Amino acid sequence: MNSAKRIQRVAVPLAAATVALAGLLSACGGDKGAEATATTSSTATAAATAAPAAGQAAAVAKTQGWLKIYGGAAPAGTANAVQLQVTSNPSVGKFVSDGSGRSLYRFDKDTATPSVSNCSGQCAVTWPPLTVARDQALYASGVDPQLVGFIERADGTCQITIGGWPVYYFSKDTKPGDLLGQGVGGTWFAVAPNGGKALSK
Repeated sequence: MNSAKRIQRVAVPLAAATVALAGLLSACGGDKGAEATATTSSTATAAATAAPAAGQAAAVAKTQGWLKIYGGAAPAGTANAVQLQVTSNPSVGKFVSDGSGRSLYRFDKDTATPSVSNCSGQCAVTWPPLTVARDQALYASGVDPQLVGFIERADGTCQITIGGWPVYYFSKDTKPGDLLGQGVGGTWFAVAPNGGKALSK
């Protein structure tokens, strides 16, 4: 009788630990549907978001689970990094693009608080999400790293957010600087550095 109770006392915490471990091993560390800014912790002051001096290692500006987010451009030779940068266009002003200059968009039918993507299936084929994987780091140049994070999508991939808004590419943009997705359906807009809409002047 006593041994049965002892086994039960050990089994319950063990089961809880197994569930917790499974959450940690999920693609996005169990942050599914969570607002990026609410599930993160700052690991440096705003001063650390500045680009490092030559020869210095970049300082982590923010972490979210396993993802390290740095301020500035990825140092030369950095492998497998996701880069955000600010681009300017006369028709929309400043907006965010990836490291190759491809435009990034936000969707009005998503939400930022909590951070949720409502674009899946065929929508996500037309508007592929910008994702990050566990073996990557994220660099934000011209974008406040404190506004950057990620959410877990229904398929388990980890989608980058800016100001809580999930960000996407547009499949019809074929080269850096293209903004063919601007205003599509009255719900898709280039994403501004603060996560808002980059709107025509």
